[in-house]
Parts: sequence; C-alpha cells; structure tokens
Amino acid sequence: MRYHFGECQLCTETFTLTVAGVPRPVEPQVFDLLHLLVKRAGTVVTHDDLIATIWNGRIVSDAAISSRISSARAAIDDNGARQDWIRTIPRRGFRFVGAVRTEGETSPPAKPSEHQTIGFCHSDDGTRIAWARSGSGPPLVRAGHWLTHLEHDWKSPVWHPLLDEFSQHFTLWRYDQRGNGLSERAPANLSLEASVNDLVVVTEAVGIDRLTLYGTSQGAPVAIEYALRHPGRVARLILHGGFERGRRLRDSDGGADLSQAMATLIREGWGQPGSAFMRAFASIFIPGATKEQLDSLADLQRLCTDAETAARLRWAIDGYSVAGRLGAVRVPTLVLHARHDAVHPFEQGLALAAGIPGAEFMQLDSGNHVILPQEPAWNTLFGAIRRFADSPTA
Repeated sequence: MRYHFGECQLCTETFTLTVAGVPRPVEPQVFDLLHLLVKRAGTVVTHDDLIATIWNGRIVSDAAISSRISSARAAIDDNGARQDWIRTIPRRGFRFVGAVRTEGETSPPAKPSEHQTIGFCHSDDGTRIAWARSGSGPPLVRAGHWLTHLEHDWKSPVWHPLLDEFSQHFTLWRYDQRGNGLSERAPANLSLEASVNDLVVVTEAVGIDRLTLYGTSQGAPVAIEYALRHPGRVARLILHGGFERGRRLRDSDGGADLSQAMATLIREGWGQPGSAFMRAFASIFIPGATKEQLDSLADLQRLCTDAETAARLRWAIDGYSVAGRLGAVRVPTLVLHARHDAVHPFEQGLALAAGIPGAEFMQLDSGNHVILPQEPAWNTLFGAIRRFADSPTA
C-alpha cells in the first residue's frame, strides 16, 4: 500500500518514505508511527493506541512518545510549531491532518462480522485493559483468557473461525486478559480477583446491563465469580473447557508437577517453532490441529506476550479456584467439555456441572482444548450455544 500526502509517499511494501521523489531514511519505529497516523488520518490516535501498537503494550514515558512524534514530523518536513501534518490534540493524542490518497493492493473487504471497534479502560489497580466489539445480535461477553490479541486474532486460523461464528449470531464483546495482546503486558497482579475486576470494568465501560457470559478455560472461574457477584447482570452463563480447581491444586492428576514443568518449558521455548515447549503445547492444547493451525501458534505466542509474562500467567492461572463457591450460582448455566481434554480433565467439567444448581452439561467428542472448525464437535459446540442463548430465562 502506498500513501500519498503533499510531496510525500509512504510505501508499506518496500518500507520506504520519499519526499519530493527523494528517499528519506527513517527508523523502523518512526516508519510504523507514520504508518499508523496516516492510515487513521482524520481521527485521533490516543496515547494508549500508540503504546499498544508501536510499543507492543510496553509502558513508555511521555517524553519517549514526544521524541518519536518529533522524529516523525521531521521526516515529513513538519514540526511541533507548524503541525502541518501531525497535530497534537491536548490530553488526547495526535491526529494526521490533510488529504491522504492511497494506491496499491488492498485486502479483500472484511465480512460484517470482522468489523470491530477497539477501546480501552483501566482496572481498579490502574492496569490498562483493551476491549473489542464485533458482530450484531444479543450481547455475549467472552471472559478474558490466555493467549489472545484483539487485532491479530482475526488473522489466526485458530481464533478467527471462532470469532466469526460468535459474531454472526451475537454482538461479541471480548478483551485481552491482563498481560496479553493490547492490554498492559507486565501487570504486577495476576490473581483471580484482579481478573474478575477486569471483567467488571469492561462491562461497565461499554455499558452492558444484561448479558450472556461465556467463559472458556481459565475464563470459566472468572465468569463464575462475576456471576456470583453480579447475578442481576448475567442472563445466562456458558462454561467451556473450564475447571473448578486450577492445575496446581489438583493432586489427583499430578497437577502441581505439571504446572511447574509447563512454566519451565514456557520460559525456554515460548514462540520458538520446533521447541520442546511448542511440541508439548500443541499435543496438549490442540492435538487435532492442521499444520497451518500449528504453525500459527508460534506467531500468536510472540504477538500476545513475552515468555516471562506467559510463565507468570500460567502459574497464576493454575492456582485459580472456585471450589466451594459453585452452589451459590443462581444463573442458568450450560457446561461444555471435551471428553479427552488434556488441559483441564473431563472430570473438572463434570465438577462444574454437578456443583452449579440446575446446570446443563454437554460432552464434546474431541481431544482439543480449543475446538477447531474441521471437527464434528464444532457444530455440536455452537449448536448448543445458540440453542441455550435463545432459550427463555426467568
């Protein structure tokens, strides 16, 4: 794609900037900053947007941002006094002003379900949480879980089909769990309590009063705790591949040792194709994946978070527990669990369904923790979700 403005041309195919036909050297990060501003010409790019996109969620000082903005202005013969192209919006961010003409290949138009709005809010401890909205229909909120990136997930052969399916039938609200994606990358607090608070602030920020709440994997205990504290907001609760007790608390399946081993593997092989961790990750999480789906995991890991944060998250999640709390849930609940799930054993799904009064249980004939579109369990999963979501509530 080539962007033309004034005497400047920014080409994302060759990563070059020319001014009056003369190539102008520019640092990669400054190029990315110019690309972001030009691509969103006429709209305000906030400081949070810059941190999430240019610095990959790493918190940087206002001085660092100002320095990069100054470099971007200088590259296109602009400056902070004139602001001919890059205008500062006090206390908000920056806006690229002036006419921009595009040229070159463009991506195929996105399906309606793929159009999304991304926003940001802050949890009670100040942690930045990124949320997104897509699709249309009754509101369904997906509780945050490990290994997501609001923008990249639409390109992932693992997550894209799931997001598309949800967005075809619901207004899907989702957010990157703290430590992942566009949310703050290195938060100090990774507790269950903090994760529940993140869900609370997201639903309050987007103004949802009544919702269907979907919790998968560690999102299940987060969703359960939310439903316990805010039963009036939850019309239905859907739990998929969840657990009553985290892996470190499950002595019956050697969970504590496995949790420690997984944390070690993550630190040594996160995002590295062919590493021992990647082989273990694939065999445990999605043993039925295609080569394309498996190959995408390394990119997904690198984009979502760093190895140390991933290991910390995995260790914290393995300590989540809602044991002794299930009997107080007073929300219509559907529990789904893959029969041969190696991440959270089938018995954990049974424990959730048996502990929640009136819960409905459905077994999925799969060994994948994340159900994939090529397997029969896919239609079973989404058929059950649509039926349950359409059922009347009191």
